[in-house]
Amino acid sequence: MDQGGAAPVFSARTETDGDHVRVVVVGEVDMATADTMLQAALREPAGRVTLDLREVTFFDSAAIHAVVRLAQRFPGVLTVLPSRQVRRVLEISGLAGQDWVAPA
Repeated sequence: MDQGGAAPVFSARTETDGDHVRVVVVGEVDMATADTMLQAALREPAGRVTLDLREVTFFDSAAIHAVVRLAQRFPGVLTVLPSRQVRRVLEISGLAGQDWVAPA
């Protein structure tokens, strides 16, 4: 379907710099897209992972589950950069205080 040049509903782009993997996510992360975000972060071997969610506009429980799985997979080396909307969801779910959530 032609969106007439509108921004994509979802995209996940992986950037690698040595053992640092950065996943830049744009749009809506939900049941249909959360696994794609997760797999993008797991695609390359990584000693450090940054999940850049600053352009995410919607974040549901499937997205939370994917991020928690990443935190379990990469303890102490995951950093999540949340958008305002993502930070609010993490606050509501009680996860905003986790060490992997970047401060506001």
